[in-house]
This record gives sequence, C-alpha cells and structure tokens, in this order.
Amino acid sequence: MKACALLVAAACVVWSVHAHAQTGNAAVAMDSHRDIVLAVANPIDPPPTHAGSSLLGYVPSGNYGAGQRAVSLLGTLQRNYHWRQLVGWPIKSLDLYCIVLEPPAGTDRDALLAALARDKRVQLVEPLRNFSVYSSGQQDTRKYNDPYVDLQRGFVETAAARAQIATQGAGVDVAIVDTGADIAHPDLKGQIRDVHNLVDDDAPAFDRDHHGTEVAGIIGAVADNHIGIVGMAPKARLSVYKACWYPSPSDAGARCNSFTLAKALAAVMDTNARIVNLSLGGPSDPLLSRLLQGVLQRHIVIAALPPDGKLDGFPADVPGVIVVNSSGSAVDPPGVLNAPGDDILTTQPDGGYDFTSGSSMAAAQVSGIAALLVSLDPDLDGHAIHDLLTRTSTMADGVLQVNAAAAVAALRRAAPSNHD
Repeated sequence: MKACALLVAAACVVWSVHAHAQTGNAAVAMDSHRDIVLAVANPIDPPPTHAGSSLLGYVPSGNYGAGQRAVSLLGTLQRNYHWRQLVGWPIKSLDLYCIVLEPPAGTDRDALLAALARDKRVQLVEPLRNFSVYSSGQQDTRKYNDPYVDLQRGFVETAAARAQIATQGAGVDVAIVDTGADIAHPDLKGQIRDVHNLVDDDAPAFDRDHHGTEVAGIIGAVADNHIGIVGMAPKARLSVYKACWYPSPSDAGARCNSFTLAKALAAVMDTNARIVNLSLGGPSDPLLSRLLQGVLQRHIVIAALPPDGKLDGFPADVPGVIVVNSSGSAVDPPGVLNAPGDDILTTQPDGGYDFTSGSSMAAAQVSGIAALLVSLDPDLDGHAIHDLLTRTSTMADGVLQVNAAAAVAALRRAAPSNHD
C-alpha cells in the first residue's frame, strides 16, 4: 500500500510494512454484507520547533498517517464495541482516519451502525458498499495509418479525427479509476505513465483486466503506429488506479468497494490529473461523496450513467460530475450527455482488440474529448466543458450526442489564439 500511517501506542509501527502483512488481498476478502466503514478525526500536530531554529529544518514529514488522538480514540472505541479492524488508512484531505471493521460475531450490523452513528466520537460511519463497472457534407479530417480506425464507431460518429487536426490532448493528464489495464499492449505502451494497484499485489491479474484496458484504449490509444485503433486523445498522459477487480467467476463483472474507491480518490486528489474517468457506479456513499467533492475542486470528473438511468447513486449523484449515457439508451435523464456506447472497438488484454458496449465506453469517449478541450484551454472546468458539449451536440442516426469536432471548433472561435 502506498498510504503510510504511523500507529502510535507503546511503540511505533510503520503502516506500509504492517499493512502488507496484515491485509494481503484485503479488499477482495471484505464482505459488503458484513463490514463497516468508520472514520474518526485525525488532526496531525506539527512537529515542535526550537528557539533559533529555521522552520525549513522542521518541515513536517510527507508521511501523513494516524495521529496520537486518532489512535487512542480508535483503541477506546474498539474496546467499547469489540470489532475487529481489517484495514485502516488516512485521508489527509478530510483530516480523517478511516478503518474497515468486522462486527463481533453474533452482532446485528444495522444495530451496530445505529449505535456508532449516535456516538459523538465518530465522524462518519456507513456500511461497506460494493460498486461495479458499466460495461455492457465532406470536411477535412486527420488521416491515420491505424488499420482499424474506420471500425471505431465512437471515433467516427463524434468526428474525433476532425477535432484532432487542432488538438490531440497534449499535456493533459487523465486518471482512470477502474480495474487494472494491459500496460504492455502495443496500442497503450508508453501512454500509461503510472499505475496504482489499490486492490492487491497481483501484477499478472492487473495486466489481464479487461475493463480498464478497454477504457484506456478508448481514451488514449497510440495514433499513427500502424497498429489497431486511435484514442480520442492520443497525446494525453494516462494514469491507472486499480480499485476494481474480477471476482470468481470472472463473467460476473468487475467489482469495487468503498475502501478501494476511497483510496483511489484520495490518491488522485494529490495529483495533477485534470480529467478523472469513473466508468463505474453503485449506491450513494457519504464518504465517497465527500472525497469526490474534494476531487471536483481541482479536477474534472466524468462518470458513466448507471444501466437503470437513475442519478441517485455514486458517483452520478455528486453535483458537478459530468454524467454520460450510451446514445440511444431507453433512458435519457436531463443534463446527461450522450456518446456512442454500443459496439465500440477498443483494446483488450494480451495485445488484442474487440467490440464492447456500455455507458462505460461512452464516458471514456467524453473523457477523451474533455482532454482535447483542456489541451486547448487549460482553464476550463467541469461546468464549462459540460455546457460546451451540450451546446455543440449534434444528431447522429436520430440521436443527439456529443461531437468532438463541433466542440473544438466552438472553443477555438471563442479563443482563436489557443492551439495544441
């Protein structure tokens, strides 16, 4: 684990070392029908300075962890309620220390949740929740030597090739919170600058994960390499945060939970990523909503519409998130953007390609288009991008959907001096 916490009691234990031994595949082993997420205040006192010293010599360590008060309080609460702590992690942006706990045997979880919610020492308590990914006239255009580009329905229908005459997303960092991805894929090699496995230590499984590989290919597959496809923003820089995994049997689809998603969002918050792609969703979650609100202060968040079309679950229920539906879906909530989501050709593990469908793919295309726009105007925020894409959406096969070329043209007209 990347998060490090200093557990202070009779002695100090370095969290990153202890956590590997303690949790292993903790995220996968957690039980959303049993376990609870709990948070307590975690103020970290600055280190003392000495008379005549320079503050530069006493800069607090970047190793933000659990303060003495948080550790003491959690110990008291554990003695009061007799839970078993499965894992813990600091959330610096919220000044909280969170744990996932297993209630004592024979305890009714709802009763324990109610008791903890009444306890004034507890800042936040909620059931551990599961989440899932949602996979299911002649004008000038940029020419590519990638052999499958004409088979890319979304790329063609959104006029991405025409948009890429002006910009290919250079200089824009995109964070993909999803499953792992095949970073050695010929069409992704060099596009993914860093990866973060927040689920387990299984590197081979990370590389074999389908959903993240598909999303990464749609956003940033290499252009003009005589191989495969072209990404919506092929010069964008991608980072992959694995917060979802495939349970056995793998055909059940990828799953995430409050723990893994919280760690991913907290990690993204401290980066320079301008775009955050969340092609996943599930029930409303107070902790994740608070974290995402923090992310939205500096980042543009794009999420997939749930298959039922409802906006009452995470992350679609967080104000400021750009929600994307698959064009032609039976549901069409107001304020939601539409992008092609059926039969989308994209990258697959082991260097392959295949067609896939779902609002996950539609969201990835909008994330790519957003990267094109931010490359032209780095000052754009999520509200401006949503407004621009709404105003420039066009009809395709009887469906109103985003148009990359129209959005780029409108932005360049507003600020003609901007260029990639």
